[in-house]
Amino acid sequence: MAATFDLADSDSRTGLVRASTAARHPNAAAVRRRAWQVASICICLAVWQFVVSMRLSLGIITFANVPAPLEVVQAFWAQCHSPKLPRHLAASLFRVLSGFCLAAATGITLGLAIGRHRVLEDSILPPLEVLRPIPAVAWIPLAVLMFPSSELSMVFITFIGALFPILLNTIHGVEAVDHRLVATARGLGTGPLALYTEVIVPGAAPAIFTGLSIGMGTAWFCLITAEMIAGQYGIGYFTWESYTLQNYANIIVGMALIGLLGMGSSAVVKRIGLALTPWYRLQGGKR
Repeated sequence: MAATFDLADSDSRTGLVRASTAARHPNAAAVRRRAWQVASICICLAVWQFVVSMRLSLGIITFANVPAPLEVVQAFWAQCHSPKLPRHLAASLFRVLSGFCLAAATGITLGLAIGRHRVLEDSILPPLEVLRPIPAVAWIPLAVLMFPSSELSMVFITFIGALFPILLNTIHGVEAVDHRLVATARGLGTGPLALYTEVIVPGAAPAIFTGLSIGMGTAWFCLITAEMIAGQYGIGYFTWESYTLQNYANIIVGMALIGLLGMGSSAVVKRIGLALTPWYRLQGGKR
């Protein structure tokens, strides 16, 4: 029994020492995490360089024709000095931001209404649920027929891709608001508009921003698909054109830009959400 108490005291002292060290060096853990994240990227690049230099072939997959990281860096540097790349980037950014903003306005408005009113849920949600599983690529022929320009059709595809994650997360966020809060607010004389602005929207905000973050990533996915099929400018078109012209290093340049733009825009949405919802923080932590 004494040994058990000694072990508990030792664990307690160890925890106190770690907590004290973390308090004295609040940025140490963040620096270690960042260093490990950078190291993981470097490891992936090293593996990529190795399999390409060895021209590794596993039967069903081969790396004989895959460009090496240095070739990709050289291709990216050449594209940075080309007037075409900024035009591709500007076209994709305009399309994705236009479609995403329209999807955010539509999805949040419909989600707040459907989440609170059963009659709207029964009348509006069923047709939307039928449309939701349809992949973005299946919408492209219809979008080309519906809109007079390919630009509007690609914005529409981006809108469709971002709409459903935003809509469903908003609905779930509204439905998850504690009914006791709603009843209390009504008991205090809160009107319908104030009920939304002071209770429903703050309570559903974390779920809404989760939907916005997911919707942003989905918007990029759908846009790239549309640009590959119907575009004349954009990162998706640049990537596909590089394949048809056999500029294999530029394919990976396009893929890397797509990943960075998608990751960066989703991170911006997440940061905005954290800034606008200071009352919400996930409990617990990761080890």
